[in-house]
Amino acid sequence: MEEFEGKIAVVTGAASGIGRALAERCAKENMKVVLADIEKTSLRQAEDELRASGADVLAVRTDVSRLADVEALAQATMSRFGAVHLLFNNAGVHGGSTVWESTIADWTWVLGVNLWGVIHGLHVFVPLMLEQDTECHIVNTGSTAGLMPTPGWGVYGVSKAGIISLTETMQYELMMRGAKIGVSVLCPGGVRTRLLDAERNRPIELQNAPGTSAPRVEAADEAAAQAIEYGMDPGQLAKHVFAGIREGQLYVLTHPEYTPRIQQRMDGILAGCVSG
Repeated sequence: MEEFEGKIAVVTGAASGIGRALAERCAKENMKVVLADIEKTSLRQAEDELRASGADVLAVRTDVSRLADVEALAQATMSRFGAVHLLFNNAGVHGGSTVWESTIADWTWVLGVNLWGVIHGLHVFVPLMLEQDTECHIVNTGSTAGLMPTPGWGVYGVSKAGIISLTETMQYELMMRGAKIGVSVLCPGGVRTRLLDAERNRPIELQNAPGTSAPRVEAADEAAAQAIEYGMDPGQLAKHVFAGIREGQLYVLTHPEYTPRIQQRMDGILAGCVSG
């Protein structure tokens, strides 16, 4: 996809961070934008500010872990705009500790938003895109944490590795159908977002009872906090993403400083032993 003007984009996790930057970039490309997020106040603020900039915007409060919410998002999109051309499955959260100490609530919450959110988005929107039979593109937000071992971020890494595998498989399946749908998986490193504050949106039923949370991996937390504090500006990341869409990239890798560690893991796989 090279031309964006006048087309319709749907962005999940659009009220802040990467999602907000992607939505703003869509607006700059003169697209009509559907904003989806679980945070009602921030979502409304994003809608108002984008509309004030001249964008044609629709905001739909959405919990991507719930299929019914994503179905309602699609229905609202089609009712308002009649089509969807660009889908950003971007909503994501972080939680948990080591793989074995993370609670079942941690696993349920993170996989529900990060992985099932993408699954729901594809399940609902791909059939609409296929029926349109027009040029479309889907970007699923993964992470470098899905491409290399990231101690203390195991739950998050599993969710992102699943997204990467899912996107790779979907590309081949769409090619076999002769579909006019391009796909990309975005795998950023540190970006200045509120990811470490994701607990603010954790459902009550999936919160850990007092005293039951797993111990934090302090070194991992400190490294993550530093990577985010000094990370890439979300607006700059959005530029990389749109360049990747235009170039038809399957993998959108925005942080070359992680390449040696990713290469080490790939070499380890081929050698039959993943080293740290």
